[in-house]
Amino acid sequence: MKKLIAQSPRVAALVEYEDREVRAEEVKIKVSHAAPKHGTEVADFRGVTPFIDEQFSDEWKMFMPREKSEKRGIVFGEFELGNMVVGSIIEKGEEVTEYEIGDTVCSYGPIKETVIVKAVNNYKLRKMPSGGDWRNAVCYDPAQFALAGVRDANVRPGDYVVIVGLGAIGQIAIQLAKKAGASIVIGVDPIKERCDTAYENGADHCFDPTSSDVGYEIKRVTDKVGADSIIETSGHVTALQSALRGIAYGGTIAYMSFAKAFPEGLNFGKEAHFNNAKIVFSRAASEPNPDYPRWSRRRIEETCWEILMNGHLRCEKLIHPIVSFEDSAEGYMKYVDQQPELSMKMGVSFLD
Repeated sequence: MKKLIAQSPRVAALVEYEDREVRAEEVKIKVSHAAPKHGTEVADFRGVTPFIDEQFSDEWKMFMPREKSEKRGIVFGEFELGNMVVGSIIEKGEEVTEYEIGDTVCSYGPIKETVIVKAVNNYKLRKMPSGGDWRNAVCYDPAQFALAGVRDANVRPGDYVVIVGLGAIGQIAIQLAKKAGASIVIGVDPIKERCDTAYENGADHCFDPTSSDVGYEIKRVTDKVGADSIIETSGHVTALQSALRGIAYGGTIAYMSFAKAFPEGLNFGKEAHFNNAKIVFSRAASEPNPDYPRWSRRRIEETCWEILMNGHLRCEKLIHPIVSFEDSAEGYMKYVDQQPELSMKMGVSFLD
């Protein structure tokens, strides 16, 4: 059997592995479909993440150096690539009572032929309903961050909302903002195909930041008011500057990207100073949630799974291209790392 790993920075490979025994609280999933994470996992794959030599301390609430004796955060040659899997349970431990052999499930997991996960008191292992679409299921992770961004940006009926960066998170945020009652929803992305998909998902306007003054265009289509909420998923310095330029007075920017260090040029004077902008760093996984105790990461996940499986969100067109497992190493390097403009979220099929 084989799995997809990062053999070295920016080099993916399929390598053989041997399965271990399933423990009492676990199940083994034979994977039929999978998907990688196109955001933070890319920084890991490229070897530029701070998690290699540092870790975020829950005690200090800051990044701290790893101990010299501690294993590095990313070990190339071992680092398994992938984020979500869908498949059928083929083995179960004796303490597992909520799942049966043959159940189709979705779980966090790497891109490999079989995945072993805990199946006792693990709400993240999800049973697929009859007719559930695997493409919606592998969007379980980006949907959580999109929902968190929409909530943190305080999107309300009648609002003018902008989503910057139209990958999977941005496309789902477009749908959520429109369904929340936003009167104008604007997408921002330089890739025409992503803008076309955004229009299908409910966007009223879509602007290319490489050929237009996005801040000005936002003000123009909102009768000079600006955006009540801007959800920024791209991590580009020019995108944040455009958001500050296009935000309404007192509006909120939900900054979702795990960005790299910005070069010189970001200006917190000019529009930022005059527009009284609020920047909220938004992350579904940070606890306690801003609306704690009513909302938690688990409630976000429960909500996302429900609306993904009942068709309230549609992610079929977000999973493109779909590559075979045999071609997943080449596909990962091309569509996730080298030419991400060709893909919103790559899918992997293990089926012949």
